[in-house]
Amino acid sequence: MKRIIQTLFLLLLSLCFIFPFSLSANSITPPQETDEKVVYLTFDDGPTPKVTEQILDVLKANDVKATFFIVGKEIKGREAILKRIYEEGHGIGLHTYSHNFKIIYKNPESFIMEMEKVKSTINETLGTHLDIKAIRFPGGSAGRLNTKFYNALCAKGYCIYDWNVDLQDGIKGTLPPSTFVKNAKKCQDGRMRRIILAHCNGNNKNTALALNDIITYYKQEGYIFKAIDHTTTPYFYRFKK
Repeated sequence: MKRIIQTLFLLLLSLCFIFPFSLSANSITPPQETDEKVVYLTFDDGPTPKVTEQILDVLKANDVKATFFIVGKEIKGREAILKRIYEEGHGIGLHTYSHNFKIIYKNPESFIMEMEKVKSTINETLGTHLDIKAIRFPGGSAGRLNTKFYNALCAKGYCIYDWNVDLQDGIKGTLPPSTFVKNAKKCQDGRMRRIILAHCNGNNKNTALALNDIITYYKQEGYIFKAIDHTTTPYFYRFKK
């Protein structure tokens, strides 16, 4: 009996290493992370004229790479901006085609169709065949991600990226730049790895103005900046099964 118990213990221990997701009876959480001081600047809802370009100017001046979660319907007429994002080495993620909550959250099939559509539009614009797997839920995954959605996304190989730092410029784009800098220093879960949510809509000019100070702060704190790619550990909020 003792040998059987030991064997079962070793089996359970090995499964913990094979499956990096923490499972409990009621919830699923993202993989565990390291203590590396890394920050991911992410910008939602572009590409848009002027503001996205201003953000790209600041990133270039500071030699920093960021990640842009693209909305497909915003690409038409702004193809040159998307090309610049790609050519300057920034990460590209999927943020649905329509950004219409009633459509995208109807069911997992509709959600995935939206992601596939924006990916196709990005590749047509860039003349590439990028297999983009980084996605972000409009409004975040909290209260929207469930087992059905999660399993469907995993089957397609998609990786979800929420955030643990929020500039709060999505619904309060006209706040002063100093407020955005202050918000950029607040991490909601205390983790060393920071994923910063920012926006590059037409009303986010103050985000662009705050960006240089945000970058300076994190560099002084010893952080390195990275773009999200296929090696980046997913980050999503815990959800009930």
